[in-house]
Amino acid sequence: MSVCPTFSALGSGPTVLMLHGIGGGHLAFAPQVETFASLGYRAVAWDMPGYGHSAPIEPYTFKGLAQACVNLIESLQCGDVVLVGHSMGGMVAQEVVARRPELVSRLVLCGTSPSFGKPDGDWQRRFIAERTAPLDAGKSMADLAEVLVPQMVGPGSLLEGVRLARHCMAGVNPSTYRRALEALVTFDRRADLQRIHVPTLLVAGEHDKNAPPAVMKKMAGAIAGSTYLELPGIGHLQNLEAPDEFDAAVLNFLALPRQLLH
Repeated sequence: MSVCPTFSALGSGPTVLMLHGIGGGHLAFAPQVETFASLGYRAVAWDMPGYGHSAPIEPYTFKGLAQACVNLIESLQCGDVVLVGHSMGGMVAQEVVARRPELVSRLVLCGTSPSFGKPDGDWQRRFIAERTAPLDAGKSMADLAEVLVPQMVGPGSLLEGVRLARHCMAGVNPSTYRRALEALVTFDRRADLQRIHVPTLLVAGEHDKNAPPAVMKKMAGAIAGSTYLELPGIGHLQNLEAPDEFDAAVLNFLALPRQLLH
């Protein structure tokens, strides 16, 4: 049975599909859905499998997540899409473009990386254990959000955006969060960056500790003809911390004629 995730959509025109991170949901792109739709795009934000009303998948792997995304793109019946991926969503976007490049017309990777951590079982287990320890101790996802979200943002972040980020994380199903963490530490598409041949924009936050600017700059260097942009004063949750600046960066990139991007 092919799984098609739930999503929110607004507007008409070229389709921009937005993929949220591990602590998100379709609401994590609410500012962008509204803005892009008002400017002539069909703005779509999914709930990754296991998030919102999207059915979970088993096994919970990047292969399965990418297939769910492909199913959604095909169900939208729009030909190809602009794929915008934040954090873990950026990893899903890389997985989709590696498997089905013909479905993606342009790629926006924000606050993400081509691999996660060290290919070392002990390190991975420790990382997962640290992230899930509060849940193991009886804390809720809302408790987790109160601690983690402030650590992710930069000094220039918009208060309303940070509040929305906490709300999104509080609503994540704890068992999905655990499964997503287990998948996250397996990701490695470094060898495939040179095979990305669609116009690509990489957006980094100056204060992002999860996907530091140095990592994203190196990543941009491996993707031929890509554009790298850094948002000052901003951390990991760029599109919520600085929605106006983030939207302008993406919209400017989308407005450029394709021939200028290679």
